[in-house]
Amino acid sequence: ANMSHAWGYGPTNGPDKWAKDFPLADGPRQSPINIVPAEAQYDPSLKGLKLKYDQSNAKGILNNGHSFQVDFVDDTDSSTLTGGPITGTYRLKQFHFHWGGSDDRGSEHTINNVKFPCELKLWRLAQSETGDQSLSKRTACFSGVFQQIGAANPRLQRVLDALEAIKSKGKQTTFSNFDPATLLPESLKYWTYDGSLTTPPLLESVTWIVLKEPISVSPAQMAMFRALLFTGEGEDPCCMVDNYRPPQELKGRCVRASFK
Repeated sequence: ANMSHAWGYGPTNGPDKWAKDFPLADGPRQSPINIVPAEAQYDPSLKGLKLKYDQSNAKGILNNGHSFQVDFVDDTDSSTLTGGPITGTYRLKQFHFHWGGSDDRGSEHTINNVKFPCELKLWRLAQSETGDQSLSKRTACFSGVFQQIGAANPRLQRVLDALEAIKSKGKQTTFSNFDPATLLPESLKYWTYDGSLTTPPLLESVTWIVLKEPISVSPAQMAMFRALLFTGEGEDPCCMVDNYRPPQELKGRCVRASFK
C-alpha cells in the first residue's frame, strides 16, 4: 500500500500515529523542539545569516492538504542563504506555515514551553554536488519565524490575499514577484540545532535556524489561515487548523545561540 498520503493532522492520522509508518518518528534528532533560552549555549563562532532574494523567483502557491506553500524556482543561486551555522550555499525552495485552531497554539517550536499562534518555515536545500535532486540526498536548512498576535502585518497580507483562490486541497495558482525577506523580523538573532523534517518522512538531515524575534500577525489575519481547508472540492469541508507537530525530545542535543 502506498502510505505516502496516509499521514495528516486529525484524530485518525495525527503526529502521534506517524511512527506506525515512519519509524524515524522516534529517532535521535527529531523536530520541532522546545527551546529553553537559559540552556542554549552562546557560540561566538556562529556567523550572521546572509540572505539574498530575487523576488522574480516566486512561482506559485499551493494548498497541499496539510498547509499551503509558496514555491520558488531553485535552479540558480539567485535566492540563497549562506553563513550562519551552515557551510556552502542553500537555495530557497519554498515557504509554508503551521498554525493552530486558536491563538494560544500553532507553532511547532516553542520557547520555554510558550506556543505561538503561527510559525513560518523557509525551506532551503543545499546545492547538490552530484546533481541528485532527491530530498534524501540533499541536506536541508529550515528557518523558523514565530508569529505573535499584534498589529496586522501588511507584508503577510499579500500572501493571505492569495488564499481565497486555493481554499481546497490540490488547488494552486500563480504567485509571483514576492520578496520573502519582507516576512523576516528586523533582528536575525537565532538559535540553531540538528533536527529533522517535521512532516513525514521526518528525515534527520535538517539544520534548524529558529529566529528569536517574532513578527506580528493580527487576529483577523489568523482567521484567514483557518479558512483554508484540509479537504478537496466535493468532500465534506474540514478547516485547516492545528497542522503542527508538537515538540520532540531533545535526546542530548545541544542548542546553540548566535547571541548572548
